[in-house]
Amino acid sequence: MTRDFEGERRDLSARAEFSTAHPRARLKRKDLLGIRDLDPEEIRLILDTAEAFKQVSEREIKKVPTLRGRTVVNLFFEPSTRTRTSFELAAKRLSADTLNIATTTSSLMKGETLLDTVRTLQAMAVDALVVRHSMAGVPHQLARQLPIPVINAGDGAHEHPTQALLDAFTIRERKGRIAGLKVAIIGDLLHSRVARSNIYLLTKLGASVWVSGPQTLVPPYYEQLVPDGLFVTPRIEEALEGADVVMALRLQLERQQECFFPSLKEYALRFGLTRERLRWAKEEAIILHPGPMNRGIEIASDVADGPQALILDQVANGIAVRMAVLYLLMGGSSA
Repeated sequence: MTRDFEGERRDLSARAEFSTAHPRARLKRKDLLGIRDLDPEEIRLILDTAEAFKQVSEREIKKVPTLRGRTVVNLFFEPSTRTRTSFELAAKRLSADTLNIATTTSSLMKGETLLDTVRTLQAMAVDALVVRHSMAGVPHQLARQLPIPVINAGDGAHEHPTQALLDAFTIRERKGRIAGLKVAIIGDLLHSRVARSNIYLLTKLGASVWVSGPQTLVPPYYEQLVPDGLFVTPRIEEALEGADVVMALRLQLERQQECFFPSLKEYALRFGLTRERLRWAKEEAIILHPGPMNRGIEIASDVADGPQALILDQVANGIAVRMAVLYLLMGGSSA
C-alpha cells in the first residue's frame, strides 16, 4: 500500500497556514448561552475566527487538528437537521470526536433526570456539550452544574445564539458591514428564538432592526428588548421599506397552542414575503431564512430560490461559525 505523500503535504501545509494566520484566542466566558450577554468585541472575535475557518471548509482537506483528542456531545431534545448536522461537521473538521445522543433511546426515557444524564457524560470525560431543548433556560441550568463548555443550540423561544452569529456572518460577508444597515425581520416573533438573538446581535453591532408580523404574534414586551435600534410596526411595508436585509421567520405551528390568525392563506396573503412585497426593500437587499421553510406561507418559492436569497449560504456559513465557537470555547491549539 503506497502512502499518499501529496495528501500529507497538503494537510501539513493547511495546518501551517492556519497556525500562522490564526493565533490562539479565547472568549471571556466558559459557555455560549445567548447573544444578550456577549459584548460587541466577543461577537466580532467569533465572526473573524469563522472567516478563517470558512477557508478551511473550502479546501480539499477540510480539517485542522485544533481539537484533536477532544469529544463534543450533541444532546438534542427537539428535531433538527441543520443545527445538529452543522455542529457535528464543525467538530469533525476541527478533528474532534463527536457523539450524538438520541434522547428517545437514552436513559431519560427510563426516568433519569437530565442533570444525571449529563453528569454521566461528564464522567466519561467529554469536553463540551451542545444542547437544544424545548424549555427556555435548560442550557443555563446545565452550564451552572458542569465545568465543561455548554453551547445553547436553541432553548424554547428564548435564544439561538449560533443562528444569529451565522446570520450576521452572512450579512457581513455580502454587505461588508453590519453597522448602519436596516434589517427587517418578518413573521412569527412570539415563538422565535432566532428573532430574539438576531435583535440582540444586530443592534449591538449598529444595525437598525425593524420587526413586523400579525399583532397576535408580536409580544408586547418586544419594544423593551434592547435600549436602541429596534422598531416594531404592524405594517410589513414600513418594515420592508428601504431594507438592506430581509429575514423571513418560519411560522412555528408546532409551538402554537391556540389560533393566532384566521388561516394559513390569510397569513401568506398579509405577511408572506413575495416578489411584489419585496419591492419595498432596496433593490440589492438580501433575503435570509433560518429554515426549514414553509414555502408559499412565510416565503414564496420564487423569492426563496431567487438571486437575492442567501439561504444556502447561511447553511454553509453555519459550519464555519460553529467551528469558531467550539475553537474559542474549548481552547483549541492551532499548532
